[in-house]
Amino acid sequence: MGFLAWVALVPFVIGCLSPHLFASWLDKQRLSKSSFAGEFKSPLANANRCGDLIGEKIWPTLLAAYIISLCYWLLNLYWLEPITVLGWFLFCIYIAVYWPILAICLRYCSQREIPLWFALPILLVGAEAFQGLIFRGFGWRYLAHSQYENITIIQIADIFGAAGVSFLVAMVNGLIAETIIDLRKRQILRSANFVGIFLTILAVSAAILYGRYRISQTADLLEGGPRIGVVQSNVPTRAGQEVEPVEQTFLNMLIDSKNCLIKAEPALIIWPETMVEAVLDNSYLKLVAEDDTAKIFHNALRRHSNEGVYLLVGAFSGNAEVVNDRIELKTSYNSAFLYEPNDIGTRQHYNKVHLVPFGEYIPFKNVLPFLGRYLMMLTPYDYDYTLNAGDEYTVFEMKGADRMYRFGVMICYEDTVPKIARKLALDKNKNKQIDWLVNISNDGWFVRQKENKVEPTVELQQHMAICVFRAVENRVPVIRSVNTGISCYIDSLGRIYNDYIAGTVAKEAADRAGQRGWFLDQVLIDKRVTFFSQTGQPLEVGCAVCLIFAAFVSIYKLIGSRK
Repeated sequence: MGFLAWVALVPFVIGCLSPHLFASWLDKQRLSKSSFAGEFKSPLANANRCGDLIGEKIWPTLLAAYIISLCYWLLNLYWLEPITVLGWFLFCIYIAVYWPILAICLRYCSQREIPLWFALPILLVGAEAFQGLIFRGFGWRYLAHSQYENITIIQIADIFGAAGVSFLVAMVNGLIAETIIDLRKRQILRSANFVGIFLTILAVSAAILYGRYRISQTADLLEGGPRIGVVQSNVPTRAGQEVEPVEQTFLNMLIDSKNCLIKAEPALIIWPETMVEAVLDNSYLKLVAEDDTAKIFHNALRRHSNEGVYLLVGAFSGNAEVVNDRIELKTSYNSAFLYEPNDIGTRQHYNKVHLVPFGEYIPFKNVLPFLGRYLMMLTPYDYDYTLNAGDEYTVFEMKGADRMYRFGVMICYEDTVPKIARKLALDKNKNKQIDWLVNISNDGWFVRQKENKVEPTVELQQHMAICVFRAVENRVPVIRSVNTGISCYIDSLGRIYNDYIAGTVAKEAADRAGQRGWFLDQVLIDKRVTFFSQTGQPLEVGCAVCLIFAAFVSIYKLIGSRK
């Protein structure tokens, strides 16, 4: 259904502009007739009158835009409701504000006769940029994400990022809306329309040609990498509840992991985020007894890796100390640990850098403690479950048959933040430093369980779609290992592989939601260094600045018209 995105914004744009356009058109018609000329004493009076008409029409439009936006987000983020009803509702109330801001900015651009095919993509990408920044970011349901299966079009992401795809799709929407409006006003033959049609067709054509070029050259630039196995657990997650005993979950994953090793002989096996529910930091392990759960899990993982495989697992870590005869964690991290065959070297690990607000930390807790106590109500926990953020982008190393391989890990929603993948992709000298990316996640928060059957929500597929853009932006394949799914292999062109060399999960990636099992595939390494990896997100920054300016001026004029 991604093709609908190319026209989806047209009703919104026309709805925002129709009252304003009618008022402006009516006043112009009055001025053109000498019989009405006496109604206006001067051009200034006419401008004020036009402004009054526009001001009278905009408030219902802004209210309608907000209500529709609120309903849109409430319906599309329904999977948050079982975790925190209050948090889901309040977050949707906040994020719905962007649509009225877009509406008022579109009015401003229309008054300045800025064509919609130019204004709409700038404003929309600017709004998406802010959505991805506030409260550490919510890079979800961007217009670009609707095109994740349109492999040709999304190749421009290695220059502009996902914002480039959003810009292109919004540009087409703006052109269509402008054409419809001009047809209604009988102004379709304006020269500006032909300019817009030409530039929009040129932009889309250039994107298609560039995409085909990138796709055609890829086969000659790929290098065969190691065989990687992925274990997918299927355990619904609930705060403060043990849906399945942690020992049983660990045993099931260990069984699947061993089967993967025996039947497919991977060089690396990946487990999902936090599914080893124990602290695996050395500072903690050396303080606990041999019969402690963490030590039992750790020893089992060591024995498994010593069977001849690198093993990446999601667990917890922290700096442990003995205080008053009790072991306390001075810091707590959501981490990934790499167990090496034959205990070669010190275990490498990565502490998650980008924490999820209300899920892994409480905003303003340290700055405004009184506010932090109230914000606890928005979390799925009835206790202070606060993690620390890591401060280092770890590059893992594993020895291959003839070379050293390097990869980075994105935990949970870190794959929705382009900056993290970029920092992992290149070193300080802007040379490529990794061969692939790994996304380990626990999407078991966003499934339902009915009669012992796990029922997935749309969150699982939406999360996978976002991850596609990290692969294209940096020309690195991504391997996903996700509790409850969707685990999959995404190549450097953003293609989601619906097959594998060996495995027990469904062949079609989308069908792996709500399944337990494993699969194995061979990673293909892409050596290309992209413009996006080197420069970041200037398109989003520029559009965000334009949105701020348009919003400020629009609101200022609107308030002035009410005085």
